[in-house]
Amino acid sequence: MKTQLNKSDFNHSLLKFLDASPTPFHVVKNMAGLLETAGFTKVDETSDWKLHPGQGYYTTRNGSSIIAWRQPVASDAFKSGIRFTGAHTDSPCLKVKPQPELVKQGYFQLGVEVYGGVLLNPWFDRDLSLAGRVTVKETSGQVTSHLINLEKPIAIIPSLAIHLDREANATRGINAQTYLPPILSQTDEKPDFRQFLKNELVKSQVSVAQVLDYELAFYDSQKASLVGLNDEFIVSARLDNLLSCFIGLQALLAAEAGSAQVLICNDHEEVGSASACGAQGPMLTQWLDRVLPKEVNRYAVLANSLFVSADNAHGIHPNFSDRHDENHGPRLNQGPVIKVNANQRYATNSETSGRFRDLAHQAGVSVQSFVVRSDQGCGSTIGPIVATETGIPTVDVGVPQFAMHSIRETAGAMMRLAWLKF
Repeated sequence: MKTQLNKSDFNHSLLKFLDASPTPFHVVKNMAGLLETAGFTKVDETSDWKLHPGQGYYTTRNGSSIIAWRQPVASDAFKSGIRFTGAHTDSPCLKVKPQPELVKQGYFQLGVEVYGGVLLNPWFDRDLSLAGRVTVKETSGQVTSHLINLEKPIAIIPSLAIHLDREANATRGINAQTYLPPILSQTDEKPDFRQFLKNELVKSQVSVAQVLDYELAFYDSQKASLVGLNDEFIVSARLDNLLSCFIGLQALLAAEAGSAQVLICNDHEEVGSASACGAQGPMLTQWLDRVLPKEVNRYAVLANSLFVSADNAHGIHPNFSDRHDENHGPRLNQGPVIKVNANQRYATNSETSGRFRDLAHQAGVSVQSFVVRSDQGCGSTIGPIVATETGIPTVDVGVPQFAMHSIRETAGAMMRLAWLKF
């Protein structure tokens, strides 16, 4: 039921993955690289698929969502259902606007739009870099897209000094339009941002005639790290939800061929999942149309399946323990969390929870529970969306963490590394 992995190697690989994945486009690129190293083959959505038993495959959409799976060995294996793990590739951030150039008081800034439920205060006074996708017309006339990651810090959002706002620690709010544009340089003339992007791409040997458009986001250039007297914690940007993407990928790679095993990581969860590549879009159902054998009863397959929606959970904070229900405060490094909500913000029910608990017990993994306080609102995940769209029995789980949606988040690093094979 389980495969033990070396904790040190796992954490080193995770830190490397986090640092190399500043945007969903980079997440998918890096996941694809790990899959191909493990012998998985890419199949393109624009072509017909010829799939072979026991072989691993993956496909992508928009360069920001990915489905990876192993074809079952036996021809009738689909009848016993599919073992799904789902996560999301996006994280709250600040995205650059289409016409972003600003010059104020001799400083060059870029206008930004808030993506998702960003915890804004921690973005001030951080060393920011820029990454994403740029679409260009090349000198040959071809329209192509390229990933860009400047890596070095190029911008900062300075705080206003306490002397100029004596009530800052008590009452300061954040105006997303006026407080957040990062400072990139000093100048009295408005630079051409698209020309800057063109120059960066030319350095990468791309023959650019014109930058047509882009999807770019600022990110914290500080590297992910292990923190604590005993390295108990992983501290990084985008732990929500790249931690789940990485764990799900490692679980798929460690699993033996046999049953149908699928990992799906969607973009746009942080803004509702309603897109062509989001969990509310048709990506999963279209994959089912392609992969399920025609002679198999689709509805029977899905009814026999289990979808594990993996998205980080709120660990109980020692300084704010009153923000949790007193019986449902998950602790870091004490095992995965089953998330429950009576109003269906999570898709867990007693049967899917019971199946997960039983599998965890067989794998020797402790399990915790999370229920939001009855006087607070509850976030959600891709779980209820997938369950609604497909009817697949679903359980919502996650690794507990601190500072969800901050520019820098904290999770446990001492967890027992046992993979559940569904």
